[in-house]
Amino acid sequence: MVVGVVGLGLIGGSLAISLKKRGFASKIIGVDNNPNHSSEALDSNIVDEVCGLSQVAQLADIIILAIPVDAGKAVLPLLLDQTKEGQVIIDMGSTKGGICMVADQHPNRKNFVASHPIAGTENAGPSAAFDGLYDNKITIICDEEKSLPSAVNVCKKLYETLNMRVQFMDSQEHDRHIAYVSHLSHITSLVLGQTVLEIEKDEKSIFNMAGSGFASTVRLAKSSPDMWAPIFEQNQEHLSTALEAYIKNLENFKRKIETGSKDELRDLMGDVNEIRRVLKGI
Repeated sequence: MVVGVVGLGLIGGSLAISLKKRGFASKIIGVDNNPNHSSEALDSNIVDEVCGLSQVAQLADIIILAIPVDAGKAVLPLLLDQTKEGQVIIDMGSTKGGICMVADQHPNRKNFVASHPIAGTENAGPSAAFDGLYDNKITIICDEEKSLPSAVNVCKKLYETLNMRVQFMDSQEHDRHIAYVSHLSHITSLVLGQTVLEIEKDEKSIFNMAGSGFASTVRLAKSSPDMWAPIFEQNQEHLSTALEAYIKNLENFKRKIETGSKDELRDLMGDVNEIRRVLKGI
């Protein structure tokens, strides 16, 4: 099976490596608007060849969009315009409502499967790609009833090859939930990093005093702005609601610290420790 991967960074590159290594793809064709990424992916044997969008639409059995969500909305109609019988187009973006609305307006909507593999690191580019990124993670397929059953089955088999657990969800429901469990985490990391950089002007002090807790919390602040700014923009409604709830809890925590409510703080932290049990069961 010939697989076309549009976007050869961490997500697309890791996907290409695993699909080829695990026998799902006989050939990987890459597409990337960054010539350096294309060259690096070729030199590293992440892809077998590189070409443009029109060419990959003609050559690939499956086309996977592993690009920023705003670019995905622009590229998808161009690929659907050229899609052929039996071809499947899958996107891997972190928001689903916007691209699903675009797809719904196209007569070839049935060839498209909206998905979100929940995996990644803070690193970017082909050099960050590796086999195993997706192992034992969850992927969400959205609005599957609007896709051909055969296309959904191809998408499921692809993710099962990556050793992922597949779940199904409405696209709007996906965006509401992901605002809390993914996007809010990135904002928390970014704002913590911003606060420390603004207040702690002595970089050496940050380096010397920052422990593993700080490093793990701000890890996501190192993620690609080109990828995450469009995600925040496209999920602004749900993310704004999530931020309101988060800020409310921060203000409540601040009040308890200011009033010296040690017992209330202990009780609050004890209640939140319940997250340990929740995460252990996933």
